[in-house]
Amino acid sequence: MDLKILYFASLREALGRGEESLPLPEGVTTVGQLRAYLHARGDAWQALGEGRNVRAAVNQRMARPDDALQGGEEVAFFPPVTGG
Repeated sequence: MDLKILYFASLREALGRGEESLPLPEGVTTVGQLRAYLHARGDAWQALGEGRNVRAAVNQRMARPDDALQGGEEVAFFPPVTGG
């Protein structure tokens, strides 16, 4: 099953896209592994690298790196934001 991946704010700008759909990569079973998989694409994808302050949500709920993925989910990556 495909994942729908959304990118927001500065990530969207850095990657030049707001979303993509891709099959759940083999061996990727968690949000953290998906982030590492995307980061490994290189170049602009370094914006998702370790040490970068990036948050994730799965199906519109905040997610931790060790949260499981099975395919078919919507995964969003975004920098932390503040409101007022």
